[in-house]
Amino acid sequence: MPRPHATLPSYDPQLALLVKDAPEGDSWLHEVKLDGFRIGCALEHGRATLFSRRGKDWTAAFPSVAEGSGRLEARTALLDGEVAALLPDGRTSLHAMHESATIAYFVFDLLHLDGEDLTTEPIEERKTRLRALLGRRPPAPLRYVDHRVGGGVGFFEEVCRHRLEGIISKAAGSIYRPGARNSSWQKVKCVLRQEFVIGGYEHSTTGGLGAVWLGYHDGAGRLVFAGKVGTGFQRDARGLLAAFKKIERSTTPFEVGLPTGFKLRDALWLEERMVCEVAFMEWTHHGHIRHPSYQGLRPDKNPAEVGREAAADPPELPQHLR
Repeated sequence: MPRPHATLPSYDPQLALLVKDAPEGDSWLHEVKLDGFRIGCALEHGRATLFSRRGKDWTAAFPSVAEGSGRLEARTALLDGEVAALLPDGRTSLHAMHESATIAYFVFDLLHLDGEDLTTEPIEERKTRLRALLGRRPPAPLRYVDHRVGGGVGFFEEVCRHRLEGIISKAAGSIYRPGARNSSWQKVKCVLRQEFVIGGYEHSTTGGLGAVWLGYHDGAGRLVFAGKVGTGFQRDARGLLAAFKKIERSTTPFEVGLPTGFKLRDALWLEERMVCEVAFMEWTHHGHIRHPSYQGLRPDKNPAEVGREAAADPPELPQHLR
């Protein structure tokens, strides 16, 4: 993982564990789950560098975010947040990132400030310091991500009524654990959605993009067929087709679950280089996704790391993380 600056640690974000139900009790802080790209911001003497979850430099992708972050009153800082397109109704949208939408940087954590490592401080302290750093009116396009203490189930229901993606619940008093996915951060989704490897595609009857073939890796690293998505990509179809042409291959990359016979006759196979996010209703008993809708490409995701997400029962929080 590259170091953002000589005086700052690497950006290695803590990840949330997918669970079935929101945790209850006042020992949890709840935030709205955002629909965008996880981005770390390393600030040093007025110069901001943006990093993706995989440690890639994304400063050029979001120049307004870098410019706004550079106006913060700090010598050095390492922020954690999500860059997302902001819709007129207040929701965020990954799909709208590729359009002329308003881009905002939703900041929810502060990991380092003016030479002080804050990752071992309780989350409440980190967010208090973050709010003070951002000020009452953060420099555009930065926004502070507020939270609610307790009432997780009710908060989740309210979020879903407003057609948001879900919530992130964080254990009160917990420290920040770089690179970890553990029970101190939990996520609950209103609708199922996850990343899939694009393993193939087919043309429509008019010659355009008809469907995208999706897969994920199992425990043995094999690409498992998860179904096809034929809606949601219409505005991106031309660009997707151009990108697909560059990575076509003669044989299927899917090793498990691929249909046979006439269903394969129109398929064009692709190298495992592209990842997209898809929303869907449920998994069928055949292991396919039902009623999928394409949400957008995820260039920040490594295809080799894409597996099937499965919501677990909320685990008991270890004592040292409480």
